This record gives sequence, C-alpha cells and structure tokens, in this order.
Amino acid sequence: MLTETHPITLTIVYDNNAFDTRLKTAWGFACLVESGEMTLLFDTGGDGPTLLGNMAALGLDPRRIDVVVLSHYHDDHTGGLNALLEMDSHKVVYVPRSFPADFKMRVSKLANVIKISEPVMIANHIRTTGEMGAAIIEQSLIIETDKGLVVLTGCAHPGIVEIVRQAKTYGDVYMVVGGFHLRDKNTAQVEAIITELKQLGVRKVAPSHCTGDAAIQQFKQAFGVGFIPVGAGAVIHAAQ
Repeated sequence: MLTETHPITLTIVYDNNAFDTRLKTAWGFACLVESGEMTLLFDTGGDGPTLLGNMAALGLDPRRIDVVVLSHYHDDHTGGLNALLEMDSHKVVYVPRSFPADFKMRVSKLANVIKISEPVMIANHIRTTGEMGAAIIEQSLIIETDKGLVVLTGCAHPGIVEIVRQAKTYGDVYMVVGGFHLRDKNTAQVEAIITELKQLGVRKVAPSHCTGDAAIQQFKQAFGVGFIPVGAGAVIHAAQ
C-alpha cells in the first residue's frame, strides 16, 4: 500500500456536475490520477476544448500525462482524446480489447495503444479491472492507498456493486469514485445498492456524472461523513 509520503491525488477535470466555478461543466467524465511515479488520465470527457480548458483553469499541464485509460467506448468518455494526443502524442493509451478496430487504429497513429482484456497492473499500486459486463463492456481502475482500495469508475455499466466486488478480490475497498449509472433507478433500487456497498465494506463514496441527482442525495444521506461531494474541479487526496 502507498504511504502518506507518496499519496494518490484524484482531480476531476471533466464532469456534468459543478464544483469549482472556474470550470465548465458538460456531460461526460475525466479524472486525473497523480501518484509518485506517474500521471494518468482516466477517461477524456466528451470534447477536447472543455477538457483542456478545465485543465488549464486548474493549472494542470496535459503534457505531464503519461498514460490514458479509457473505461468504455462512449463519446462522453472518449471525446477529448484526439485533442489531448494532438497536443502531445508521447502517451500510452489503455483501451478495452472490445473497442472498435477503427477506433484503435486511429489512436495507434498518435499513441501506443494497449488492449486490455484481463486485469492488468498499469503502475505500482494502480491496476485495471479488465473488461467487465456484457451489453456495454467497461473497465475501472483499482488504486491502492494506505487506507484501502479506491475504485474509480467511468459509468459503471456492469453494475457498481459488481465492480466493487471484483475490486474486493485485491483487498478492502475504502472508497468508490465516479459515475455509478443510477439515474434511472428508483429509490428502493438505489437503497438496495447502498446496502450492498456497505456490506462490501465501502466507507466513502464520491458519486458523480451518470449517478443522477436523486441517487447522489441518497448516498449523501446514507454515508454521512463518508460522502464526498464532487464535480468538475474537485480534488480528492486518496491517502488521507
């Protein structure tokens, strides 16, 4: 596990939920993950100008990004990639193997594309779940910190509970961050998911993007001090 001398910092740089008023909101998700050894961008939002503009507002240099990990093949998670790679193509891009061949071919002209099927260590303390789901195939990140595992999701199409259960095979899950894809679930369904997450040992949640306003409020009430409000510009120090 990481110690507090080498913390992990998560910065949401693209989201449809507001947090930092300097940033533009738009439908989609992107999160910068900074560790002692690399800078990783998880998803790229829906468009390049918003992604790069938000990073500039936060004083973040896109050229410092070493690795890009894409969760799934929806435009609101991949739309900013070309602009990012056109600025600096010396990057590695991890994509689920199920991505369309033409997408992988286009990206391979600008970056080193690594196709993911099974769980893979991307760096010390950071791994991908590998491909999960059926109708919409998606990967999430599992990050080791000194307080347990942090799970970072794009849209959680395979099911947020299933993703956390997969992550739990590597240790105790401390926190879950990102889109939980619950905006079409009713109150009872969300409550059941909250109960399952608590039973799996999740102590903190930072739901955003496609979670839905009503579901986010349910998480806030259920987790209390374990609820972290997030949106575009929010920063989470994962080792604290």
